[in-house]
Amino acid sequence: MEGPAEVTDLLYTEIESDLRASVREVLDDKAPWTDVLAGTEKDEPYDAALWTAVAARLGCAGLPVPEDLGGAGAGWRETAVVMEELGRAVAPVPFLTSSVLATAALLAAGERELLGPLAAGDRIAVLAVPFGTAPGADPGSDPDAPTVSGARSPARSRASRRLAADVFLVPAAGGLYAVDADPDGRHVRRTAVTSLDMTRRLADVAFTGAPARLVAQGPDAVRAALLTGAALLASEQLGIAERCLDDTVAYVKTRYQFGRQIGSYQALKHRLADLWTSITQARAAARYAASCAAAGDADLPVAAAVAQAHCSAVAVKAAEECVQMHGGIGFTWEHPAHLYLKRAKADSIALGSPDRHRAALAVLADLPPA
Repeated sequence: MEGPAEVTDLLYTEIESDLRASVREVLDDKAPWTDVLAGTEKDEPYDAALWTAVAARLGCAGLPVPEDLGGAGAGWRETAVVMEELGRAVAPVPFLTSSVLATAALLAAGERELLGPLAAGDRIAVLAVPFGTAPGADPGSDPDAPTVSGARSPARSRASRRLAADVFLVPAAGGLYAVDADPDGRHVRRTAVTSLDMTRRLADVAFTGAPARLVAQGPDAVRAALLTGAALLASEQLGIAERCLDDTVAYVKTRYQFGRQIGSYQALKHRLADLWTSITQARAAARYAASCAAAGDADLPVAAAVAQAHCSAVAVKAAEECVQMHGGIGFTWEHPAHLYLKRAKADSIALGSPDRHRAALAVLADLPPA
């Protein structure tokens, strides 16, 4: 008889806790919400100084990359901790796109040339797929598709445009190709797309005769990247939800109406207690998905679908409650609640909507169709 299945340890290790403390210290110093909000008015696609601090100085960009390829030799669990903290701060850095999606694709492809610079934070790569592409999709299956979507920020003039990527990883018929960014726009044309989340900007990217290098045959590298990305995106959503709950609890303890602390009203207590319970469940789902990604567990497709289906809704609910319970100030531009809500709403469609993940989960669990 087979013994009982090994139970995944979802608790944070001492190393992960230390990593969290280091990342949070940097974000508190270099990315307070006032600076994040001010950055939404600028043309830069991301906060370059913050990216250097997180990716290069702390070495977070190379966490999942083996040491012999220039990385830290950690794993996706540690990377997920960084995602939590970046979610808490709604940090405007290309960590999801470069250090998770692109890195996962290159790791699956066994590509060594690009991994080192990405792990060092010297270069930024983007997996050029539509923002809502879910795991299991094959963006490169249509050879006639003229454009794909990537992440960048447009500047006001053609001459001053800055990409949020040095390299595009483009799924096309036959495999995954690396295309260097083209600042002149001759081969790689970027068209700005209005993004709800102003801290993670988007664009349509079209390639016309762009020189490309094949880095992976077939769709496996893209599928691995999308699956890993969906699993770790849940940790970012967890971080958003936790920040919203913390800020809301702190506010209702200090806000008084009719001579009474509003946090003492039973209705608000119940709403916050329900939210805490949902976030606790989300933490378990996100941690399990990250653990499966780190271990290469065969249960990863199920874990990622469960995490996205649950964590997406929890992050949005937490952000909505944050806005509501802050009253009038929560609806203003001068309060960070709208930054959390916009990131949560945008994340809820990134890499597949909750409905898409629930449908995928039904197939994985062999449930009959509706």
